[in-house]
Amino acid sequence: MGIRKIIHVDMDAFYASVEQRDDPQLRGKPVIVAWKGNRSVVCAASYEARAFGVRSAMPAVRAERLCPAAVFVAPDFTRYRAISRSVRDIFKRHTDLIEPLSLDEAYLDVTENKTGLPTATLVARTIREQIRQELSLAASAGVAPNKFLAKLASDWRKPDGLFVIQPEEVNSFLLPVAVGRLPGVGQVNQEKLAKLGIKTVGELRSLERAKLEEQFGRYGVRLHELARGIDESPVVPDRPTKSMSVEDTFPEDLLLAETEPMIRYLAEKLWSASRKESRVPGTVVLKLKTKEFRIFTRSYTPDHVLSSFDQLTKIVLKLRDRVDLGPQQRYRLVGVGLSNFREAEETTGQPTLFE
Repeated sequence: MGIRKIIHVDMDAFYASVEQRDDPQLRGKPVIVAWKGNRSVVCAASYEARAFGVRSAMPAVRAERLCPAAVFVAPDFTRYRAISRSVRDIFKRHTDLIEPLSLDEAYLDVTENKTGLPTATLVARTIREQIRQELSLAASAGVAPNKFLAKLASDWRKPDGLFVIQPEEVNSFLLPVAVGRLPGVGQVNQEKLAKLGIKTVGELRSLERAKLEEQFGRYGVRLHELARGIDESPVVPDRPTKSMSVEDTFPEDLLLAETEPMIRYLAEKLWSASRKESRVPGTVVLKLKTKEFRIFTRSYTPDHVLSSFDQLTKIVLKLRDRVDLGPQQRYRLVGVGLSNFREAEETTGQPTLFE
């Protein structure tokens, strides 16, 4: 197989940038896209807010403490989804091999491109310019021989940057990179690697594959490949989300009536995550595990598309009412899920709750 040309495009602070674009009074100000509430999480933060340490998925109350002057804006995912489709239309002018990761980022395989541009770098530059001119938004892009390196590259010159890793530059770029920037190396794996004296990709490359497998199991094989800049995974167009869920175990077993605060928290967390998908869910699922480890699930498919996390929460709480194991039964875990995802265009109208 010849050398591939992969672009990773990442819209800069997408939701916050859309809000700043559409409301001139927000420009230059720290903007936090989040619902108000004690259990709410940040969906996006403008770069002005990020300067104060505000990050996506952070509790909104913490974000407010870090940046008291921030302007909070409730998210409008219908608008973000429409703009995301416009960005996708720009991608389609250049290639049909597009793998969306969320509303604001995607991989493009431009080994061959539709417009006859001579280099992948020029394709990336053209895409960024078209996004800026047509949508008045900024995007960062990375160009590289594979998906792993392209995603690393798009982050290198953020915001509003373009970074290219040529095939012959892979080693010089990769060896000094901190292992924490590799996909799958979170806090726990970073600490495990640090105990082995490994802080950079160059140091990671010195470890034998057998040693990595011994320490990290199957992921050790992946680490061995990443350290060498190897990633054979293809760009897969239209890889649809089928389902998503969140769950948590209670610190101590609870009665059914006591589960509502956790259900509300999980429902909002799930709702925020689901809004980043280009497709919309059709079915709501509740999962409960008793203290005896018996698992019960209840599901419901509304007539119309869900439009708020309040509606999701109401449905989940009604599903909870359909579990009746007696007033003294205690539960150790609760989960909330969404499934039966489909294209937004296939759904119309407002949701109705079952009576």
